Amino acid sequence: MLAGCCIAAITFGPRSASGVFQMPILSSFGLSATVFSFALALQNLLWGAGQPFAGALADRYGTMPVLAGGGTLYALGLVLMAWSSEPLAFQLTAGVFIGLGMSGASLNLVLGAFGKLLPPEKQPMAFGLCTAAGSFGQFLFSPLAGALIGNIGWQTTTVIFGCIVLAVLPLSLAVASKPQPPAASALEAPRQSALAALREALSQRSYVLLVLGFFTCGFHLAFITVHFQRYVVESGLSPQVGYWAFALVGIFNIVGSISSGWLSQRMPRRYILSAIYLARSAAILLFVLLPPSTVTVYLFGMTFGLLWLSTVPPTNAIVVQIFGARHFAMLAGFSFFSHQVGGFIGVLLGGYMREAFGSYALAWQVSIALGLFSALVNLPIVERPMARPAEATA
Repeated sequence: MLAGCCIAAITFGPRSASGVFQMPILSSFGLSATVFSFALALQNLLWGAGQPFAGALADRYGTMPVLAGGGTLYALGLVLMAWSSEPLAFQLTAGVFIGLGMSGASLNLVLGAFGKLLPPEKQPMAFGLCTAAGSFGQFLFSPLAGALIGNIGWQTTTVIFGCIVLAVLPLSLAVASKPQPPAASALEAPRQSALAALREALSQRSYVLLVLGFFTCGFHLAFITVHFQRYVVESGLSPQVGYWAFALVGIFNIVGSISSGWLSQRMPRRYILSAIYLARSAAILLFVLLPPSTVTVYLFGMTFGLLWLSTVPPTNAIVVQIFGARHFAMLAGFSFFSHQVGGFIGVLLGGYMREAFGSYALAWQVSIALGLFSALVNLPIVERPMARPAEATA
């Protein structure tokens, strides 16, 4: 668990600091905000699109080789990004390399390993602790990126971050899961293929609703990660306010994620998810209605931090509760694909609306509406193991 939490912090940190790099990169390379937004949107999309395949590979061959390969590609993307002055090169390194690298080396692969290595009664809390570790990475890397960029430049900073990500390789040895574990209960079909498991999952209304709701989480996180820093500066505040507000998101999400994992062991997870999405919409509404100030930005960082990744423990706990652990990494990966489609649209739509309308007002309004949608769509989820025909005739 300690090694898994370190992986989560190391891989989540540099990606969560991407908004800090936007203004220096645009100034240094002369790229447009649209090019930057598209590269980060592509990163989010490929991170999500690669996740089911990375999860299926981890289910079949074990977690360690997937984490090691993903970590190497992630580090390579960070290092090469420093010299990617052309739009196509920047989209290849910041978008394709980092996106695909994160699909193989990120929080979700670690959660998949925990789903196999830990007993069911410990899993929700472990998911919460691992998610909190990712948040600690955000808390650490956002102000660290700001300080390093100010002193040694953004290009050297990305190289340093790439070297740090390589620590995933030795850490992956400690979370190595056995390939294709045998079915341990009636929940897990012994010879079911990954594709058959996915088809089966998509035939279950509760899984579909869960996946739809997770779309909003990705939209919120990616939009705020990439565009929040610029929104703060354009509101007349200093960049340092944005750095530290985003760091507050990370530190307060440690509390939010652990609390969410603890609650997921004690009450229906669908109610937890619905409450989180509703609270997000309320927090955004208050933030955009109040006059911008250092106090309101910090309060938003604290409040949204409590809700930031707190959707992850109940979402993953529902998946493993319904379908078991055998194909958990792949099924959780597919739900994360929906999350990252939301992220892709959030980054791209945020950048487009800013350029088209001169402000982020419409993007904030879409964020509020999506939060209300997911608050409703999670309520009908049924939290019980899926009944299979073999069980019905037994």
